[in-house]
Amino acid sequence: MATGNINVTAENIFPIIKKFLYSDHEIFLRELISNATDATLKLKHLSTLGEIKGDIGNPIIEIKVDKEKKEIRIIDQGVGMTGEEVEKYINQVAFSGAEEFVEKYKDKVEDSGIIGHFGLGFYSSFMVASKVEIFTKSFIEGSKAVRWECDGSPKYTLEETDRTERGTEIVLHIDDDSLEFLEESKINELLNKYNKFMPIPIKFGTREENLPLPEGAAEDAKPETITVDNIVNNPTPAWTKSPSDLTDEDYKSFYRELYPMQFEEPLFNIHLNVDYPFNLTGILYFPKLSKSVDPTKDKIQLYQNQVFVTDNVEGIVPDFLQMLRGVIDSPDIPLNVSRSYLQADGAVKKIASYITRKVADKLISLFKNDRKAFEEKWDDIKVIIEYGMLSEEKFFEKSDKFALYPTVDNEYFTFEELLEEIKPAQTDKDDKTVILYASDVKSQHSYIDAAKEKGYQVLLLDSPIVSHLIQKLEGSKENIQFTRVDGDHIDNLIKKDEEQLSKLSDEEKETLKPIIEGAIPKETYTVQLEAMDSNANPFMITQPEFIRRMKEMQATGGGGMMGMGNFPEMYNLVVNTNNELVGEILNTKTKKKQERLIQQAFDLAKLSQGLLHGEELTKFIKRSFQMVK
Repeated sequence: MATGNINVTAENIFPIIKKFLYSDHEIFLRELISNATDATLKLKHLSTLGEIKGDIGNPIIEIKVDKEKKEIRIIDQGVGMTGEEVEKYINQVAFSGAEEFVEKYKDKVEDSGIIGHFGLGFYSSFMVASKVEIFTKSFIEGSKAVRWECDGSPKYTLEETDRTERGTEIVLHIDDDSLEFLEESKINELLNKYNKFMPIPIKFGTREENLPLPEGAAEDAKPETITVDNIVNNPTPAWTKSPSDLTDEDYKSFYRELYPMQFEEPLFNIHLNVDYPFNLTGILYFPKLSKSVDPTKDKIQLYQNQVFVTDNVEGIVPDFLQMLRGVIDSPDIPLNVSRSYLQADGAVKKIASYITRKVADKLISLFKNDRKAFEEKWDDIKVIIEYGMLSEEKFFEKSDKFALYPTVDNEYFTFEELLEEIKPAQTDKDDKTVILYASDVKSQHSYIDAAKEKGYQVLLLDSPIVSHLIQKLEGSKENIQFTRVDGDHIDNLIKKDEEQLSKLSDEEKETLKPIIEGAIPKETYTVQLEAMDSNANPFMITQPEFIRRMKEMQATGGGGMMGMGNFPEMYNLVVNTNNELVGEILNTKTKKKQERLIQQAFDLAKLSQGLLHGEELTKFIKRSFQMVK
């Protein structure tokens, strides 16, 4: 038997491991199963290379829990270790056997899939264990099995043992402050969280399985039950396969496997697969977004060689795609990711750029292959796409090929198609193409109708970030201007050369304006006298496009210059000088009747904009009934 001191650079390595190496003690099981996976993958690769004679069988990893003895065992049938290797890989902390293996065979093994953490990862055991034993026997013919033991101090023992099976068994003697890990439900939870898709089958106990009934069995016949290994993981998840080997149903089935509590089918998926200049595989799903979607649940999961790392993919996946779901697997991202690392790492930046490009290419393909189906999905995906157009320049550049602009009549145009459609009618006297849009078809119905009567198209842009988006489009496209349809009288929104003649003279207008101003709250409303069609409403309330847009941009972040978000609500009251009622207001001799007519017309204008509430609405209703008596 040998004894000695573990070769560490600081005597207090174990307290550091216990308190600071990992923020969460549950990570120990992930690390030990990762090591067992490495050892098993090594065995398979060596067998493929002909360096192991005979059949290696179908090696698995097994987890055993003994609550009475306070033990957890992690057992693998991998390459195992000799006494010398235990000295080298266990006692010399942070010297990774897996890394050495990959270096040795890098020219012979195309993709080793080895995590390379047999170093400090093993010592995570001491976060939950007061003592750790290793029983191991190497695959090398004639090698002797050894037992290693350490109680969390720098001292260890190493001796020969009578183990006959190839592989490694790690025994954790669980500390009294970590007894929760002896609960079967807790181990199941951790296996499901971190090891659900590990590449080697993981056994945790057994389960009962019914055999199929033989043909011609009686109706009341009971199936025979057998006991089988309870394999808790799927070693070959969909993202590890070639897209050509997967059907639509396979992708949907994997989505349900990832998110068992998600009952709505995804809209479509994007299969990622790149090996240069970095390695990355994965599948991303566009979910059907609804107002009840919780962005903190069912997030994209990050894996490293099929080992779960985190579902906080900030920095790896562009912000606008974090509403997607699915899996990303990359050996180029470390198991212990930190925000500062991600921000500085060149490979991570390339990964984010690749994902953006891949998503854009998929959207282009979907649009080209089945435009009708794409249009039907637009409402569910538009917020993600519009956010991407705002936040990622390369995505914005590609968006012209798939971004849609729907009208209030459910027609869909690309930007190029839209300009072609509206340019003849909606070009103003300064040769600028004016794109009219509504944000709410019901509340802006009268304004939409007025635009339609002129033969204009009105877009329906109702996402929360539309003000930011149209600001960007105006800055990047030539000679266009977006204007909300209720921003002014329709003739002022798209000014042509011809001018409407006013039935009221300049003197009459000068008389009328102060009368109306005296009857409405001047701190909120600016009176604007306009000559419009005689059939147009007498009063119309509009809000200046610039002020409204800046306020909306500040409300959703990233806009609102000059404190526009705190600026009081300001509206224009547009008075149609050609409407008969306006002429009656001017010519009414009784001041009381004049005020009542102004107030009624004003309240009707407010009502059409959804601005009439509470006491004002009550007074309006009473007044209306009195006027129709």
